[in-house]
Amino acid sequence: MTGGGNTFSFESFKHGLKDFGYLEGKNILIEFRSAEGNSKRIPDQVAELVRLKVDVLVTTSPAVRVAKQATKTIPIVMVTQEDPVASGLVSSLARPGEI
Repeated sequence: MTGGGNTFSFESFKHGLKDFGYLEGKNILIEFRSAEGNSKRIPDQVAELVRLKVDVLVTTSPAVRVAKQATKTIPIVMVTQEDPVASGLVSSLARPGEI
């Protein structure tokens, strides 16, 4: 899922997965959502993905904070240009899940 507004490339992401042997529709299912520049859509989209019980959320800023509030059990992979420690997204790079 992408919050919009930065340089995350969904096609590059899928290509990277393919490099590691993950093929969409074969051994991985991707539930893609895009706010299309409308940040008001992000909470509903994140909530939907949490309800679907996805294995991992891959997201960009500003959706990272919404995802952190929505789940404590689903791992979140964030694509951000922010310093995740300085911005308070994680407490440390060594243990990002511990806030």
